[in-house]
Amino acid sequence: MHRDVERRFFVIDDLSHLASAQAYALGATHVLMADRSLSALPTFFIQPSSLIAEGSIEEAVLGSIQELKNATMAFASGGEVDVASLESCADPTISALTQNGISGWLDVVRGHHEATYQHALLVTGVLVDFGISLGLRPADLRTLHLAAMLHDIGKAKIPIGILDKPGRLADTERAIIELHPVIAFEALKRNSRVPPEVLDAVRHHHEYLDGTGYPDRLSGAQISDIARMTTIADIFGALIEERQYKAAMPREQAYGVLRQMTTRLEGALVGAFEAVALER
Repeated sequence: MHRDVERRFFVIDDLSHLASAQAYALGATHVLMADRSLSALPTFFIQPSSLIAEGSIEEAVLGSIQELKNATMAFASGGEVDVASLESCADPTISALTQNGISGWLDVVRGHHEATYQHALLVTGVLVDFGISLGLRPADLRTLHLAAMLHDIGKAKIPIGILDKPGRLADTERAIIELHPVIAFEALKRNSRVPPEVLDAVRHHHEYLDGTGYPDRLSGAQISDIARMTTIADIFGALIEERQYKAAMPREQAYGVLRQMTTRLEGALVGAFEAVALER
């Protein structure tokens, strides 16, 4: 396998997750279905940067912070999240990451963040850059962006004393925090602008392949690809996040943690994530 080849297309005739996972394990960057995907092949050779307006990382981060604040405040007060405004941040984010990779994004977020929004912004950058590294189309990158921006919005309904507790959580506190995916899902499913795949990522980004995650104890093929990707980005983002009571874990060490989660995370996706974690 030539590691310097940027894009490797696998064509399969089996829609099962096992088939696609095996393709990614063999080095695929794109997996196409033989009966309906080949007609879309030319779109994969259009670079996202040619479709998205240019902008700086700092502008993208600051715009994302503002819209995330607005969305969180609306959610906390029981109002409807303005999805269109969140979506307006997608193209500047994708453009900045396409041009610069994830390292600059992490630096700017850490320099300008408010603690409440740091994690969501880190996960947004990481998940979108993961999609870019896999060669996903702009429309798919925008879906990943929205999923990341909304993935933890349910925590707006969780008491801040629990969220920011520096020590070990009591069982009752842990149970309260584990409500946040369902809280978000139940509110967002009433919003017609939130796509089903984004709702899926919001509800299931804490599920694990071995069935030990939450809230639905899904396992194996029950967990969608977007949820699997979001879980990886969420864990990585939490490990490299700076908090008052913990320093950011180095990216190499954080990736090592992912590599050790062999029963919980899909090995093929973790392997594909290496470029984001260590190189970009």
